[in-house]
Amino acid sequence: MYGMTQRILLMSSSRKDQLGYLEHAGEQIHVLLKHEPRKVLFVPFAAVTFSFDSYEDRVKPAFERLGYSLESIHHSDDPVAAIEQAEAIAIGGGNTFALLKRLYDADIVDAIRAKVMAGTPYMGWSAGSNVACPTIRTTNDMPVVQPPTLRALGLVPFQVNPHFISGKPAGHNGESREERLAEFLAINAPEQVLALPEGSALYSDGTHGTVLGERHAVHFLGDGRVQTLRENETFPLAHIEGPADISDWPAFGG
Repeated sequence: MYGMTQRILLMSSSRKDQLGYLEHAGEQIHVLLKHEPRKVLFVPFAAVTFSFDSYEDRVKPAFERLGYSLESIHHSDDPVAAIEQAEAIAIGGGNTFALLKRLYDADIVDAIRAKVMAGTPYMGWSAGSNVACPTIRTTNDMPVVQPPTLRALGLVPFQVNPHFISGKPAGHNGESREERLAEFLAINAPEQVLALPEGSALYSDGTHGTVLGERHAVHFLGDGRVQTLRENETFPLAHIEGPADISDWPAFGG
């Protein structure tokens, strides 16, 4: 499945520091879409406390400023056909569990995977990056709903942790992100995780990955081992260990 020519952009977040919505991500999006006059199909299913219409209204101007048109899939009477006809696909952030459940409810998981693996550009941020992984086990979100499975799109062969921030604020006695990821690595060895700080992104062509943005990514190898992947550094995707096989994974509650 991996190794074909693909165009996948996984962003940590929709914002960086005090910048506006997707304001930091223009060059990253251009790396993916190459200034081609593509119409982007937006999937707003991660929205929980605001409507799909309002989500589209938030995202559309950001893409139009970059020279790309955009329309949300929730306007379509046939979501599968919309995916199959898409010139590019974007999945926004929000709650990852709600997003994955709605993707399955709309029966578009397989359609998205096939479309992207065939070369259609895909971008996601936050939850949209989580669902591009083999599973959503490294999301930061609460399971506010129960999707039928933790299996996700599998567009990249390993787990990503968006919104990565090192350490913990003074007075916080819960686990740090490093400690949470250490739990994942201990239980799921030899799997590894790529952590993306705010403003950073991973670009994948199906064989190699490149770190985009101004902040380096962190490769968690397990057993306390950590490697830094610098900005604009390209590496083989196989360098980060993913799950051996998730085809026989049980359902979420199984």
